[in-house]
Amino acid sequence: MPTLDFKGKPFVYSHHLSVPFRGLEIDAKKSMPGPDGPSLDDNLIIHGDNLHALKALLPKYAGKVDVIYIDPPYNTGNEGWVYNDNVNSPLMKEWLGDTVDGEDLERHDKWLCMMWPRVTLLKELLTETGAILVNIDDTEVGNLRLMLDEIFGSKNFISNVVWQKKYSPQNDAKLFSAMHDHILIYAKDIENVELNLLPRTAKQDKAYKNPDNDSRGPWKATDSTCNKSRTQRPNLYYEITNPNNGDKILPLETRVWRYSNDVHVQKENDNRVYWGKDGSNKTPAYKSFLTEVKAGRVPTTIWDYKEAGHNQLARQELNLIFDDNPFDTPKPTKLLEYVLKIFSNKNSLILDSFAGSGTTGHAVKILNSADGGQRKFILVETEHYADEITAERIRRVSDGIPAAKDENHKKGLGGSFTFCNLGAPIDVDSFFAGGEGMPKYDQIASYIAYTATGEALAKPPPKPRKDWFIGEVNGTRLHLIYKNDADFMKSGAAALTEDLAKEIAKSNTSGKTAYVFGAVKYLSQKELSSADYRIQFCQLPYSIYRIMGDAPGTE
Repeated sequence: MPTLDFKGKPFVYSHHLSVPFRGLEIDAKKSMPGPDGPSLDDNLIIHGDNLHALKALLPKYAGKVDVIYIDPPYNTGNEGWVYNDNVNSPLMKEWLGDTVDGEDLERHDKWLCMMWPRVTLLKELLTETGAILVNIDDTEVGNLRLMLDEIFGSKNFISNVVWQKKYSPQNDAKLFSAMHDHILIYAKDIENVELNLLPRTAKQDKAYKNPDNDSRGPWKATDSTCNKSRTQRPNLYYEITNPNNGDKILPLETRVWRYSNDVHVQKENDNRVYWGKDGSNKTPAYKSFLTEVKAGRVPTTIWDYKEAGHNQLARQELNLIFDDNPFDTPKPTKLLEYVLKIFSNKNSLILDSFAGSGTTGHAVKILNSADGGQRKFILVETEHYADEITAERIRRVSDGIPAAKDENHKKGLGGSFTFCNLGAPIDVDSFFAGGEGMPKYDQIASYIAYTATGEALAKPPPKPRKDWFIGEVNGTRLHLIYKNDADFMKSGAAALTEDLAKEIAKSNTSGKTAYVFGAVKYLSQKELSSADYRIQFCQLPYSIYRIMGDAPGTE
């Protein structure tokens, strides 16, 4: 398969691996909590560098996100964005802090360097049945397509959708008036991806009539011929007799019948052949009943502004919410609703790591209000307005917008969210640092589980159990001896003793090896590996490795 080459690729190809894990620190004052208070299990709005935020989400949400929609910088030369990923390379350091504008001849390379590690982490967050949608214009669509082909695999490409973002041309355009954006769509696994049919329209249903009062209800006439030659399909060229007047009918010179004679006779016997009101039509039609068509319609690759919204509508929406709308080109909620109707179900988790004004979260709330769903969103915003715009929009549409025409928006869509900032990096030194620098137990449990297995814990424990069990991932039992207390971690109380080994063995009824992460052990690995215990000890802070595979000491 062809690969995409760009300046800086060797340095960012695996940059996501060197990005430190960070904890998510809840800001209760900026949150809009539910009855149980702020929680990382709620809708999330995260303020911080989206590369670091995506890495922070992995221990809890790897493989659990159903739909990813992102609207990254289009790199037209007018956004004035800055490449600031701290990649350890003289080339990258030279780029750091420089505004990327239209005069920058390396802006496409910088954009790809910015996108590559983020898209790589987004793939890790997707479920096996999930999909990612990337909104982009013509500036980078070619590069983006090649990058997504390489990261997701070209076989997992679903579609390049054309979204009509404007409904009237700009007469002052220099050459062509741009009326559309692209939305590139990829599956995590094309064999497993799950899509929904879109609701049928009233116009589609209106085409079904019942002129002969058929007891099976409304039907639509479908053509009885097809555009094939007699040479191609000789079995479809035959004489049909009109039962009403005895006329012998042949298809037109350039066409043949749609079905074989046997199938035609079956349809005739089932009263599915229609010869017109007076029964004298020159060719018959076949009845297609409304009750037999699909409950919805298959999505197409062109999304009309009437169904999927447009830029002007998006600005009108924000103008209702904010007196001073700071966004020139926000996305309309109708676009995101359209996306979610196709790709989500009532319990889906939706992620937007370029959240901007918060349209994705707003759309999730609209759909939940409409169908009683329990969809959740995670919004990540790097810029300073994460609280005053992204989160504030969600607060206002939740509480109600007095000027809204829609009654649901006027009274409020309800719901809750938790606002988070990125905490300090979780590294081996912090396990024994003491004070505020030590990560919380559930953070370390999630971090250990993901780093060891590559999968997220279903439910990280909020506090230690007696046997220090933190969960089972893909059949692998994990235990963590840890407290965010430096004195404890440096004491004998943090050791894997004989009594603790017996407690772990007692709780392990599966017969599988239990992987125990701790600072020190008082038994040899040979003793721990015996049938009495079935324990593999992994010493903190050194043995943070993926135990699934060919790591030392695994079975």
